[in-house]
Amino acid sequence: MVHANACLTPKGRLRLARCVVEDGWTYARAAERFQCSSATAKKWADRYRVGGQEAMNDQSSRPHRSPRQLARRRERRIIKVRFTRRWGPHRIAAHLRLPRSTVEAVLRRYRMPLLRDLDQASGLPVRRAKARRYEHAAPGDLIHVDIKKLGRIPDGGGHRKLGRTIGNRHNKKQGRGYAYLHHAVDDHSRLAYSEILTDERKETASAFWGRAKAFFGEHDIVVKRVLTDNGSCYRSKLFAEALGDDIAHKKTRPYRPQTNGKVERFNRTLNQEWAYAQTYFSDEARAATYQSWLHHYNHHRPHTGIKSKTPIDRLRVHNLPVKNS
Repeated sequence: MVHANACLTPKGRLRLARCVVEDGWTYARAAERFQCSSATAKKWADRYRVGGQEAMNDQSSRPHRSPRQLARRRERRIIKVRFTRRWGPHRIAAHLRLPRSTVEAVLRRYRMPLLRDLDQASGLPVRRAKARRYEHAAPGDLIHVDIKKLGRIPDGGGHRKLGRTIGNRHNKKQGRGYAYLHHAVDDHSRLAYSEILTDERKETASAFWGRAKAFFGEHDIVVKRVLTDNGSCYRSKLFAEALGDDIAHKKTRPYRPQTNGKVERFNRTLNQEWAYAQTYFSDEARAATYQSWLHHYNHHRPHTGIKSKTPIDRLRVHNLPVKNS
């Protein structure tokens, strides 16, 4: 920003305009003195005649009318989707079939805070330290593997959607327990393979990895490293045998889930967009929709971490064959 006494800032414009209007200088003489064009000298002199000293300040470049501005009803719909689903502009734009730049302009106009500045539980703005991000250069360089325990939904529905009174009544009739979601997420492309299984034993985790490796092989991804936490199933000899000698096994630092951040972010997306996105009246009804949602995640959902591409599109950048089924 230039200082207040520089030429042709409000103070300099006022001096130029007074030389022309009050002292009778010609536009050419004033322009030579203040090192500008005659047209510029005339512009500020004319403004001084009409508005005086106040007219020397910069005026807003916003047009008086914007006939092509988005309708107020559609603006409110953008804000509603942002507020209720906490989506970024890329997802709102895809959902409402609008240009991303239009959605971003509406969010700025309404002063909506960035998603990274919101607390996920309350939705209130918070200040957070900026996290360091990393990404491996090619598919298969690192696969994040993890298990998420997800409370089963009792028949009739659970307390998250129906309230504590009804949900607890359904729980008492049959008990609930947990489903175990085993994940494998490619660090570079975010391509995910996942299954809902009954436990987290070493036999189950090892068999899951065999199917996950085959899935990545179908996409011509050669796995080089696998990153897991320090769970007992991953420390077992059986899991080491499933990995084989050609895949390096790395473990996260204890009590540091951020190290396995790609799969933790997948878990959060799963919670928001599938597990609790709608009301399910049984655990079987929710499980029946999982593979369909997983296909949507891999093939159709844009991901901000990979420049709004889908995981399948990211694989195409590396000229890898894509399986669409």
